Amino acid sequence: MDHDVSTSPARSLVHRLTRTAGRDERLRHLEVLPARAGTRAPWPAWTAPELVDALRARGIDEPWQHQVDAASAAHAHEHVVLATGTASGKSLGYLLPALTEIQESRGRQGLRGATALYLSPTKALAQDQLESVLGLGLPGLAATTHDGDSSREQRAWARDHGEYVLTNPDMLHHSLLPGHEHWSRFFRLLRYVVIDECHHYRGVFGAHVAQIVRRLRRVCASYGAFPTFVLASATVAEPGVSASRLTGLGVRAVTEDASRRGEVSLALWEPPFTAMLGEHGAPVRRSAMAESADLLTDMVVEGVRTLAFIRSRRGAESVALTARRQLGEVAPELTGRVAAYRGGYLPEDRRALERALRSGELVGLAATNALELGIDVAGLDAVVMAGFPGTRAALWQQVGRAGRGGEDALGVLVARDDPLDTYLVEHPEALVGAPVEANVFDPDNPYVLGPHLCAAAAEKPLTEEDLLLFGPRARDGVDALTEAGLLRRRAHGWYWTDRRRASDLADIRSSGGLPVRLVEESTGRLLGTVDAGAAHSTAHDGAVYLHQGETYLVRSLDLDEHVATVAAEDPGYSTSARDITDIAITAEREHVPWGLARVSLGDVRVTHQVVSYLKRRVPSGELLGEEPLDLPERILDTTAVWWTVPAVLLEDSGIASRDLPGSAHAAEHASIGLLPLFATCDRWDIGGVSTALHPDTGMLTVFVYDGHPGGAGFAERGFHAARAWLTATRDAIDGCRCDDGCPSCVQSPKCGNQNNPLDKRGAVTLLEVLLGFAAPVLGQNPD
Repeated sequence: MDHDVSTSPARSLVHRLTRTAGRDERLRHLEVLPARAGTRAPWPAWTAPELVDALRARGIDEPWQHQVDAASAAHAHEHVVLATGTASGKSLGYLLPALTEIQESRGRQGLRGATALYLSPTKALAQDQLESVLGLGLPGLAATTHDGDSSREQRAWARDHGEYVLTNPDMLHHSLLPGHEHWSRFFRLLRYVVIDECHHYRGVFGAHVAQIVRRLRRVCASYGAFPTFVLASATVAEPGVSASRLTGLGVRAVTEDASRRGEVSLALWEPPFTAMLGEHGAPVRRSAMAESADLLTDMVVEGVRTLAFIRSRRGAESVALTARRQLGEVAPELTGRVAAYRGGYLPEDRRALERALRSGELVGLAATNALELGIDVAGLDAVVMAGFPGTRAALWQQVGRAGRGGEDALGVLVARDDPLDTYLVEHPEALVGAPVEANVFDPDNPYVLGPHLCAAAAEKPLTEEDLLLFGPRARDGVDALTEAGLLRRRAHGWYWTDRRRASDLADIRSSGGLPVRLVEESTGRLLGTVDAGAAHSTAHDGAVYLHQGETYLVRSLDLDEHVATVAAEDPGYSTSARDITDIAITAEREHVPWGLARVSLGDVRVTHQVVSYLKRRVPSGELLGEEPLDLPERILDTTAVWWTVPAVLLEDSGIASRDLPGSAHAAEHASIGLLPLFATCDRWDIGGVSTALHPDTGMLTVFVYDGHPGGAGFAERGFHAARAWLTATRDAIDGCRCDDGCPSCVQSPKCGNQNNPLDKRGAVTLLEVLLGFAAPVLGQNPD
C-alpha cells in the first residue's frame, strides 16, 4: 500500500522501517496530525514575581493561554480540571496558584503560611514532579514527597515542615488521613489539592479514590480548611463530569489546548501471519511483543530515542531482553543502552532507570504503563505500543511521551492478535479523531463505600451531616456496618469500634489482599511482588516468571504466607494459566427488550478456579503441554450485562442446535474483546460466560461481567452502549480474514475451555438475530 513518507523526520523513519522486504504490508494506516503554532498569554498579574523569574530562567517567557485560564480560575478559588493534550504544560495550571499562595502567605505569616497537596497515581510521577518543582529554585520552598519510598525522617519532615507535599492516594488513605491529628497544621493551612493524571482513576480504583477525596474534604473541614481542587488530564472525556464525580464538587473544565505541538504521526502496524498453527488449527499472527522488539532494535540502531510500551511486566522484560540479544548481533556497542522498566522493582532500581533515560544513556526502554503517567522525559523521538493499551485515552497518553517541547513525534501501534486490535487497524476511524472514552467508576459501590465509611469513622466519628458527603447509599452503609458490629451508634454519631486499623479494610488498588512476595530460593533475596489477585495465574507452582531480564521458575506458592519461592532457571517455555468459571444471577436491575430477545443489567455471583497452565515454547509460541493445578475456588459478587435469545428465534436462525454452544462462546469472546472500545477497561478487567441454556434464564445467554467485587461500571457502560458495542462485535468477527476463527476474532488467550467449542459463522448469525430485533420499544433506548 502507498503511504506519504515525505518531508517529516517521523514519516521518513516510517519509510526506513518499512523498506525491509515484507514490512510494507504490515503498515496498515499512517495518520499524520499537523503541527500547531500555539497561543501565548501574559503572566497573570497576581503571580508571585520570584515564580515568574524562576520560570523565565527555565525558558518559559510566557505561558500558554490554557495555562492562564486554569490558573486564574483556581486562584479565584474555583475548582477546575485542565484537560488539554499531552505535553501541553498542564502542571503550570496548578503550580502558578499553589506556589504563589505558598510564597506570599509565608511572607505575611513567617514560616509555613499555606500548604498544597499533590496527588499522583504513581510514585515515579510524584518524584518527577518534585524534581521539576525544586528545579525552580524558589527560596525557602519546603517541597518533598511522602510515599512508600520515603524514609522515616523524610516523612516526619514533610509532616512538620512541608509546604508542597507530593503523595499518592495510597499514602493519603493509609497515612495522612488516619494520622490527621499529627498533620493538623498542614491540613489547617491547606489551600490547594492537585489531582494529576485524573483519567487514571477509573473502575474500582477510581471509586476508592473518590471516597478518599471525600474523606480528605471532611478532615480539612474539621480544621476549618476548604481547599481548591485542581485536576489535570491529557485524555479524559467529559472532564467536568468526571472531575465532579471524583471530587463530589462542581468543577469547571478548561479544554481548549493553546500549546505548540509538532507533527504527530501514528502508524497502525499489523504483524503478519506465521506458518505456525494455533489451537484447533487456527492461523496465528506473529506476536506484538516480537514485532515490537524488532522495531525497538531498529530504532536504537538508528539512534532514535524510543519507549516501547508493553502491557505486562513479563512482556517488558522479554522485549528488552530480545532487543539486547538482537543488538548484540548487529551493534554490540548498543546492547547496554536498552533496558526494561516496570512496577515491582525496588525504588533505587526505578530511580536509576529514570535518570538514565533522561540523560540519554538509555536509547531504548521497554516499559509497562508505570512510565506512562506524565513522566517528563525530554528528547524522546518515538513510542512503540505492543498492542492497543485498552483505551483511546491511554493510547494518546503514551504517544504523547514522544515529541515533547514541540518536536515531531512518531507513535507505532503494533496490533495484537485479538479482536479489538484487529478491528482498530481495519477501522482506523474508530481510533483517530474519535472521542476519548468517559471515565467509568461508581463511588457508591457498596464494596468500596463500606470500608471508607469505617475509615472515616475511625478518623472522626461520623454524623448525619457527614453522610451527605459520602453519597446516597451512605446511610444504608452505616446501618449495615452498625449491625455487623464494626460501627457503634452513639449520641454524637457513629464510632469505629474494631481493634484493626480501619484503613486496612479497603484494598484501593483491588489487588485482592496482601501482595505475594517473590523470594529467591537459594539466597532468600526479595525480587519483587505480585498482586494477590494475580498470584493464582502468574505465580502458581511451575509458573515461569521474568525479572530484570532473568528467567525464574516458581517452585511453590504459599497463599497463607503470601510468598512464592522461585529459582533462577530458563526452561525454554512460557506459561499461561487456565481457569473455569460458573455464574448465577442474583438480581436483575433493569432490562431492555429487543423484540423477543432481551438485554439485561444486574448482580451476579461468579465462581472462578485456576485449574491448569499451558506451556508454550519461546519464542515460537508452540503449545508444549498442559499441567494441572490444585488451587482453591474464588467467589466474586459483581455486576454483569447479559443478553438472551429465546428458542423460537434460534429455531428460525439456521444455527443447528449442536452449534449453539460454540456460537454463543465465540460471540462472548469477541464481545469481551470489543467492550474496551466503549468503556475505559481492559479485557482483563472483565470476564464472560456463555451457555446455550442457562438455568436462571431458561434461554441461550451470554454474560459479560466486571472482574471486581461489586462491579466497576464497565458492564453498566456496556448495557447502555449495547447496540453500538454488539454491532462492532459482529463486524469484527465478520471482517476477520480467517476461515474458522482465530485469536484476531473469536479465540481468547484466557479461555478456561481452551477455546472449544467456537463457531465463528454461528456467532455472526447469532448476533445478527439479536441485533435484528434491536429497535427499542417506545420510551426505552438501549444505547
